[in-house]
Amino acid sequence: MQTNTGRLTKDGIRIHDPSDFAGMRVAGALAAQILDDIAAHVVPGQTTGELDRLITQWVADAGATSATIGYKGYQHASCISVNHVVCHGIPGDKKLKDGDILNIDVTVIVDGWFGDTSRMYVAGTPSRKAERLIDVTHDALMKGIEAAKPGNTFGDIGHAIQLFAESNRMSVVRDFCGHGLGRVFHAPPNVLHYGRPGSGSVLEEGMFFTIEPMINLGRPETKVLADDWTAVTRDKSLSAQFEHSIGITSDGAEIFTLSPGNMFHPTYPR
Repeated sequence: MQTNTGRLTKDGIRIHDPSDFAGMRVAGALAAQILDDIAAHVVPGQTTGELDRLITQWVADAGATSATIGYKGYQHASCISVNHVVCHGIPGDKKLKDGDILNIDVTVIVDGWFGDTSRMYVAGTPSRKAERLIDVTHDALMKGIEAAKPGNTFGDIGHAIQLFAESNRMSVVRDFCGHGLGRVFHAPPNVLHYGRPGSGSVLEEGMFFTIEPMINLGRPETKVLADDWTAVTRDKSLSAQFEHSIGITSDGAEIFTLSPGNMFHPTYPR
């Protein structure tokens, strides 16, 4: 049985060995490839259940394992969150309509390493406000990743995201956050997408974690529905999310979940 390598900081954050980056690259690349492949199937009239069926098949075909099937009772290989669903949307019989925006979140396990990523898609042509929300959310994630380097803090990451989102008159969801990962799905630290510069733990080379901001067009408050999974905006405003898994290097961050086809950000039909 493979075990964790490296050491733990005083805050319980694992510092991985340089050799561990290779495993994360493979897992991240598979998750990203699956999200590339699903893009052609996100069309009006498609069901979220069919999208999940395809993802489930592709994970199996790759000889990998879905991290979410069986996780706390969850029974799907993806979370698919449409329009005002913030995160953890459950795939089902819902048919996508023209203009719907959706986040698809996939986590795979390859040789014990977890690859976790999500991105936005559009069924048909989005409204201008939905398009702008997607653009701001994507750029907010990248601002956070720019701040992820040794010597900075997790508060610096959160502040960069919050400042950018709020400067665009959008709000950052507080109820959900990114997380450490590696040979486990969720581990310290909690990666907040808001915060004060200089606050929180100091980043060190070898830390692995996700950054996954959820940005709302309206207010930041959310609520979880009776299924105990689906989180929605309380004011029913649109929400978007992008997620990368990264590893801190000597001078910045390596993104493990880059899109092989350069499809991480959706293109909009004209």
